[in-house]
Amino acid sequence: MRAAAIQLNSTADVDRNLATAERLVDAAAAAGAGLVVLPEKWSALGPGEMLLELAEPLDGPIVTAARGWAQRLGITLLAGSVGERIEGSERIANTSLLIAPDGEIEATYRKIHMFDVDVGGVSYRESEHERAGEEVVVAPAAGTDLGMTICYDLRFPELFRILALRGARVITVPSAFTATTGRDHWEVLLRARAIEDQLFVVAANQFGTAPPSFSSWGHSMIVDPWGRILDVLADGEGHAIADLDLGEVERVRAQVPSLASRRDGAYAWPVEAGDRA
Repeated sequence: MRAAAIQLNSTADVDRNLATAERLVDAAAAAGAGLVVLPEKWSALGPGEMLLELAEPLDGPIVTAARGWAQRLGITLLAGSVGERIEGSERIANTSLLIAPDGEIEATYRKIHMFDVDVGGVSYRESEHERAGEEVVVAPAAGTDLGMTICYDLRFPELFRILALRGARVITVPSAFTATTGRDHWEVLLRARAIEDQLFVVAANQFGTAPPSFSSWGHSMIVDPWGRILDVLADGEGHAIADLDLGEVERVRAQVPSLASRRDGAYAWPVEAGDRA
């Protein structure tokens, strides 16, 4: 399977973002990618109030366009994440969609971990306008099982381990990972998750700036189960692309059987400080 991680610089201009995304998806498919991954918030990136205003239900024009691209190109499209308007909720979901080559939505994942962080002089408070998801999602895609995550989820190894134990051979990480944290953490975390769980990681990131003062790191990359970077796009629009030899998952797991060596009975989840009373 050939996979591509799309890199772009989204802003508040939805029409521009869609046109750019379509052009880059077309280019990745022309290069032979059967699995194409868009970054987080590819249709609109900016402050929470703006994302709330621009959010659409999953039958809206943004998702409809993405479904059309997958069907037209005959590819599996991981539509990064979009702002999903949910009936009866004042907050939106940060939602990733796995779209099959026939244009049907194969799986839906809503970001579990909210990015409420102060870093690089910017205060991020996703939970003010977005509500956290609750479901861990693995779904069949392009001849394998694919685990779905979004951006900040990368810092939670327990999520990736659960995805691996549920059968994922490839995990997607659509992101708008910040330049401040990305410089030191992005590559390290992606390679660590691939090594720990002995699977492929396909990480599509935003690059450049978005209003009002967001700056994304770029460096979209694809990592193999040994932790080797198969391809990376440091900056600018385009894609990282690589052939995923899915047999490598089994070979690595046989060579270093760390997943098989787990001792479930020896582990007890630590008691949270607030639960000790």
